[in-house]
Amino acid sequence: MRPEEYHCLSWENITWDGGLNGVLLIAKRKTKAARRVLPLTPRVRMVLENRWKLAGKPDDGWVWPAETKDGHINHDSLKPEHKALRLARVRPFEVCSIRHAFLTRLGESGCDVWTLARVAGHSNVSISQRYVHPSEDAVPNGLSR
Repeated sequence: MRPEEYHCLSWENITWDGGLNGVLLIAKRKTKAARRVLPLTPRVRMVLENRWKLAGKPDDGWVWPAETKDGHINHDSLKPEHKALRLARVRPFEVCSIRHAFLTRLGESGCDVWTLARVAGHSNVSISQRYVHPSEDAVPNGLSR
């Protein structure tokens, strides 16, 4: 997901019984390709379900509420949290790098480019090329499959 997609994630866009572990609807996006349904992994479901229970099992509202103009977290509201990263001695990083790493690993795992583009919410595979950074071993590994 793009940072702005998980920042404004709302409970009404999560279905616990859809698919194997539930699904997440990315609905309010600029392009048709960016509007999509993503299956929840067991780990993501566990994190979201625990948060949902702690919030009192709401039917609607923000998953990540914050005291901001929009009522939910955003890039600027996350900056104070970087103190925790410093204390944990985690090197500074851009949140988008997590998305790039995920898409790269998904591609290296054997996922076809069309599925990868759909998961990423890209309108075509050429956009996905900007996000996927295969390692030197990717080509020989792909050919050995």
